[in-house]
Amino acid sequence: LIDPLELPLPLIDKMFKEYDSQNAPENMKKIAKILSNADGFLIITGEYNHSVPPALKNLLDHFQKEYFFKPSAIVSYSAGNYAGVRSAVHLRAILGELGTPSISSMFPIAQVQNAFDDQGNALDSFYENRSKRFIDEFEWYIKALKNAREEGVPY
Repeated sequence: LIDPLELPLPLIDKMFKEYDSQNAPENMKKIAKILSNADGFLIITGEYNHSVPPALKNLLDHFQKEYFFKPSAIVSYSAGNYAGVRSAVHLRAILGELGTPSISSMFPIAQVQNAFDDQGNALDSFYENRSKRFIDEFEWYIKALKNAREEGVPY
């Protein structure tokens, strides 16, 4: 789990790859290690001015090769009826450019304040059923791209 509030990064002026290994900020090193060891990325996003929240965009932009040839999946949410889908659509383009293509399904959650109880359990069976399908698809892509990476990558 990477939370930009718990592992803050400076506003981007250079990417992780542009630092020598000793001079990169400690949080950047921690995040790079997590990303490098991951086989896929589940990105959870709210919506900020119809787009990706600045802290998430800043975090994503600090890295590059750590994402290559690994799938991503997008969960979006909002307090309103749009479920953060405007942010998710922007995020899909960003993730593709970073080399971590998103799976075809997205998991939008509208009126998030009414969707779960205090323990995080879905109040509507729709979310439980939909989440299983979403996770199954994501796991399929993780396995498929992991197997492909083991055979070699294009660059």
